[in-house]
Amino acid sequence: MRCDSHVHVVAPVTEHPQIEGRTFVAEAAPLEALAKLGATCGIDHFVITQPSFYGTDNTVLLQSLKKLGGRGRGVVVIDPYRDATLIKEWRSEGVAGLRANIYSPAASAVGHGSDDLRALTALADDAGLHVEIISPIERLLEHADFIIDSGVTTVIDHYALYGDIRPDSRSGQKLLTLLSLPHVWMKLSSPYRHASTPMNTEPDREWLEAFLAVAPGRCVWGSDWPHPPPHDAHGGPNVTVPWRPLSYRRLFDDFARAVGDQDSLGRILWGNPAKLYGFVASTTKH
Repeated sequence: MRCDSHVHVVAPVTEHPQIEGRTFVAEAAPLEALAKLGATCGIDHFVITQPSFYGTDNTVLLQSLKKLGGRGRGVVVIDPYRDATLIKEWRSEGVAGLRANIYSPAASAVGHGSDDLRALTALADDAGLHVEIISPIERLLEHADFIIDSGVTTVIDHYALYGDIRPDSRSGQKLLTLLSLPHVWMKLSSPYRHASTPMNTEPDREWLEAFLAVAPGRCVWGSDWPHPPPHDAHGGPNVTVPWRPLSYRRLFDDFARAVGDQDSLGRILWGNPAKLYGFVASTTKH
C-alpha cells in the first residue's frame, strides 16, 4: 500500500461553485482521474486537501472521502469562529486535519480566521486532529515558538516553501530544529512551487536529505495533483487557468529516485502516513 498525502479534487464549475474571492477559475480534477494516475505508481490511499478557491465549503472534499471510504482522509478549511461544531462530525467521515493558509493570494477570502493559527490549533487539539500549515518559510518561522509550545501535531506543506533559503542558513537551521520536534511533520510535496523552477519535478536533494535526517518517521510524500498553476499565472476570478502540465508518474519516479533507499521510501509512502492519518493495512479497495 502507498499513500499520496497531498491532492486536490475539483468539480466542474457547472456542478459546484468556487468562491467569489478566487484569483482564477480552476478546471475540473475528478477523483476518478486521480485514482487511475495513482494506480500506475501503486498508490491507493489519498489525503485530499481543501484548495483556496473553495474557501470553507468542503462539500467536494467530503463527497470524495465518502467515495474513497477507508482509503481517504481530508484536510479541511474552516472558519474557527463559525464552523467549530462541524469538526467532530467530519472526523467520523475521514477528516484528519485543519488547514491554516497564510500563503495563497486568495487566503484572505477563504474565510474569517482561516489564517488564525492559534484558533485552529486550539480546535484541532480539542477534536483530536492535526493542523496543516501552508506558508513561506519566513512567515512560518514567525510562528515557530507557538508551534513548539503548543505540542499539537502540526504538518508543514510543500517542503516549507523554502524559496532561495538553504538548509545551512540561519532560517534553514531554525526550520530543521522545528522539524526535529516529535509533533512536527513535513509534506515532501510540490518541488515546483518556486518562481525560478515552476515545472521542476525533482526534489532539492540537499533539503530532502536534511528533512529525512531529522524526521525520517515524520515525512510524507504528496503530488499536489492536479498541480496548481503559479500565482503569477492567475488571471482573475473569471479566467480559467489550466493546471501545470506535469506528469504524475515522472513526479513520483523522480522523488523515488532521489530518496533511493527502499526502506526509507516505504516509510514515506506508507508507514508514516498510516501513522499520521490513521490508515490501516487491512483497508479494502472500492
